[in-house]
Amino acid sequence: MATQDKKIQDDLKESAHRIWLAGLGALSAAEEEGSKLFNRLVERGKGFEAEGKEQFAKAKQKTGKVIDDVAGTLDDKVTGALNRMGVPTRDEIKRLTKKVEELTAKVEQLKPRTAAASDEAKKGPARKKAE
Repeated sequence: MATQDKKIQDDLKESAHRIWLAGLGALSAAEEEGSKLFNRLVERGKGFEAEGKEQFAKAKQKTGKVIDDVAGTLDDKVTGALNRMGVPTRDEIKRLTKKVEELTAKVEQLKPRTAAASDEAKKGPARKKAE
């Protein structure tokens, strides 16, 4: 039985050694194939990156147009609602402000005349000196 046990041990050693070698071979193949695979993936990534940038630029452009359209529509709706409520527009306020400034300037020009007239009215009618 000793020879049979020795044979089993030798077979087990041989099997373990072959498994070890197979593992080393798998590691070597994975390293070799892995670097090839890595290089292929890098090349594919370059192409995908360029395509992705192009698609992103197109999407960004479309999104910008949609946002502009929505903003314009929103502005129109808000302006319409404010007009219905009687809120003046920016241009109307500017025109009114300009008119108020013009009227204020005219009032300021008239002040010296009215002040002089009121001073004379306070003095009363001019008296003639006896000659």
